[in-house]
Amino acid sequence: MPIFQYTAMDASGKEQKGQHEAASEEAVASFLKEQGMFPTSIKPLAKAAKAKKEKAKGPTASKGLNLNLGPVVMKGKDLTVFTRQLAILLDAGLPLIRSLKTLERQAKNPAVKTILGKVAYSVEGGSTFSEALAQHPKSFDKLYLNMIRAGEAAGKLELILTRLAGFREKAAKIAGKVKSAMVYPAIVLTIAIGITIFLMIFIVPKFEVMFSEMLDGAQLPAITQFVMGISRWLQNNIIVAIVIVVVLIIAMKFILKTEKGRFYFDKGIYNAPIIGLLISRNAISKFSRTLGTLMGSGVPVLNALQIVRDTAGNELVSKAVQQVHDAVKEGEPMAPPLQATKIFPDMVISMIEVGEETGKLPDMLEKIADTYDEEVDNAVSALTSMIEPLMIVFLAVIVGGIVIALFSPLITIIQTLGGG
Repeated sequence: MPIFQYTAMDASGKEQKGQHEAASEEAVASFLKEQGMFPTSIKPLAKAAKAKKEKAKGPTASKGLNLNLGPVVMKGKDLTVFTRQLAILLDAGLPLIRSLKTLERQAKNPAVKTILGKVAYSVEGGSTFSEALAQHPKSFDKLYLNMIRAGEAAGKLELILTRLAGFREKAAKIAGKVKSAMVYPAIVLTIAIGITIFLMIFIVPKFEVMFSEMLDGAQLPAITQFVMGISRWLQNNIIVAIVIVVVLIIAMKFILKTEKGRFYFDKGIYNAPIIGLLISRNAISKFSRTLGTLMGSGVPVLNALQIVRDTAGNELVSKAVQQVHDAVKEGEPMAPPLQATKIFPDMVISMIEVGEETGKLPDMLEKIADTYDEEVDNAVSALTSMIEPLMIVFLAVIVGGIVIALFSPLITIIQTLGGG
């Protein structure tokens, strides 16, 4: 039987290398799992020697791997699919390198193919999987890397990948629902602005000329004078108007890049009367699921809180999590500092307190996340049902106001002509 050279992670997370005689790579993988080790590389002894020579030649000698490409990124759906597929292959008993190369061959996206090729090359060269992923920080964030490290240390990489894939799928689902709730008002608002600008620049001036000729200087209604004044200003200062809009957008982006500006903006959105309900529910769901997934994967609570803080996506929540982190670091339980932040509902505080007392905090956080996922669904439905009539009324007021302003003098003209 052939002899295989293997590299594996033991239960303590240390790398172990050795040789084993078996009928196939799958047999070696099964042997290592029986010994409580997780294989990261298995190859026949002859191929191992060849790989060693290729490594000495440098990265450019790696077959089919173009390292002269510019920076590439794998994220979103591609990253989720890769995570799920890798978990399935590892759970089936395939070695890590073989699984990565299989996914590399199947990848249709050039960016995914390139990154997987580089990761496989690094692992084959002796790096751990987490070290190989850490070389691509734009593709694999802190949350992803820390969960992979925890999986390697526990020898349960396939289980962690399955959990990570599920986490990303649920997060993408919720984010999609939140975005869908924002699309309709954005479209209606854009249409309203476009129609208003068109009427003001091209239609209103023609009516103004007609009114001046037919009413012979007669007094126009106040609403008509107001609309025509705006129309004249836009015609004469269209460049100024565009510059003002661009400056406001740039100023807003600059303000949102500052920590204080982002904090007050997020605080305002979080406490807004209509949209705030959706934003707060989504923030609580994301906080609970991220923290629960990390702690359930074996990441220490302080590290988990730091990752949640960095990935919260909301400065108000980030500052709250930092306060909780500082309190837990001093030996306090998590529930009291969470309550002190005043941004988490009492139900969430109570469930976390019960989870800490029973030693099942990760499970309790998952239940909180599931509950608030449903709350997000309900908030999206409620927001959509409220926004639709509000947007219709808004559009009717804007366009209807212009129409009334233009037709009021027409009634006067018709009455004058009728009297004549």
